[in-house]
Amino acid sequence: MGRMNRESLVSRLARPTTYDVAIIGGGATGLGVALDAAARGYSVVLVEAHDFAKGTSSRATKLVHGGVRYLAQGDIALVREALHERTTLLHNAPHLAQPLPFVMPSYRIWETPFYGAGLKMYDALAGKAGLGPTEFLSRAQTLACLPTARAQGLKGGVKYWDGQFDDARLALALARTAAARGALVVNYCAATSLRHEGGKIAGLNCEDRETGAAYELSARCVINAAGVWVDEFRQQDGRAIGRPVTAMVAPSQGVHIVVDREFLPGDHALMVPKTADGRVLFGVPWLGKIILGTTDTPRQDLPAEPRPFKEELQFILQESGRYLSRAPSQADIRSMWVGLRPLVKRQGDDGDDTKELSREHTVLVSRSGLVTVTGGKWTTYRAMAEDVLEKCMQSRLLERTRSGVTTNLILIGGEHPSRQQPRMSEPQGLHSYGSEAVAVAALPGADRELGAGLTEAMVRFAARSEYARTVEDVLARRCRLLFLDAALAGSLASAVGSLLRAETGVDPQVKAFKELARLYLTMPI
Repeated sequence: MGRMNRESLVSRLARPTTYDVAIIGGGATGLGVALDAAARGYSVVLVEAHDFAKGTSSRATKLVHGGVRYLAQGDIALVREALHERTTLLHNAPHLAQPLPFVMPSYRIWETPFYGAGLKMYDALAGKAGLGPTEFLSRAQTLACLPTARAQGLKGGVKYWDGQFDDARLALALARTAAARGALVVNYCAATSLRHEGGKIAGLNCEDRETGAAYELSARCVINAAGVWVDEFRQQDGRAIGRPVTAMVAPSQGVHIVVDREFLPGDHALMVPKTADGRVLFGVPWLGKIILGTTDTPRQDLPAEPRPFKEELQFILQESGRYLSRAPSQADIRSMWVGLRPLVKRQGDDGDDTKELSREHTVLVSRSGLVTVTGGKWTTYRAMAEDVLEKCMQSRLLERTRSGVTTNLILIGGEHPSRQQPRMSEPQGLHSYGSEAVAVAALPGADRELGAGLTEAMVRFAARSEYARTVEDVLARRCRLLFLDAALAGSLASAVGSLLRAETGVDPQVKAFKELARLYLTMPI
């Protein structure tokens, strides 16, 4: 995909066009819908108020999984669909998603057979889509896979397979692949209001966050894919047609902390199925560091940068210490981030216990024709997109087309995967670009590293081909350094900013990023 020019993107917004599909939100869900719709031949426009995957979609546990915990809840259909989609994602983005072995250590004699039986069922549900067989491990085998697991009281373990990915770069690949299919996708362009004609949705109004210019977009079908913020547009729609709506999202926040690889060396992830309060704990090797998490705490406010609660950090550190030979402390934290999950309320549900809320996605069509989609998870983004478009066709908002067009659609960078694909546990580098690595290496500054594997050429490529506008775009989502080592990310801000300003001519917001990087290391009081 060639060099992109923001001015030309924004000028397309000004053209009098009636799109088949207009999408609010550039996270996993909205971008998945944009790609599927464009691949079917619909005309598509997508606007994102911030950067692609700025919200929840860059703050996942980085797992492409069938949902072991959903299996325990008896949700067989959800697990089967996710296992199928896991295989599809690994195939379509081999440079961004790969298989990952997990080990569940057992400290009670009954745990290995009990959890092993469940994971054998996981294998059976996966069938041909399985990534590897579940294995029962002895104590010695468990320690060979997890050298720093607490040895005292260890009885054995169970090894199983799931997937791992780079969430923000996958979102970017979706955006760019959709654009290559004709979709107009624009970041830093906020949907400000919905447009109605005769009580029916007719499009939306949006504003370019960089210039303040306003645009009217006409569309046959408007899809509200704003994640935890979908209720804002549903309520706007309800007021316009005189039908009040009740909130459908009960936000839950998931906290992750990052520590150095020495806490869990090797290529196996740690999975604890039931911690002291019944939650799952993961220790996942990712891009040269270890991610520890996650929590599941109800939250009513919806800040753009949610912060962890003190008790959440204490929980992760304390529980990690019960399973690792050396317990990580606050001083060992390299970065911490929080994602807000848009869990779907059941009818009459007050949303207090987020573990009991639906992890499945929901698609609603209002009386005016506004299509809202929320819930779900990254692994099933493609199936969610198909469900959304099916609902649009059933509601006669779109002409019927064939489905399944994205099942084998390789995302940009995923063409010609190498036989020896590097593991996602390795530090970020040129391999993260897949087949585009050659194009990145050909840019000026390919031999000048700024730090942590980030070269000047990668910053140029982010600006020229990957929609990057600010230092945060580069250091949080094109390169994942903010999520891996916030202090190092902050130290590179000025150098990245200089390159960006030369490439884009706009303020790269260096100072704002340095403040953000400090926030990712600031302990809650």
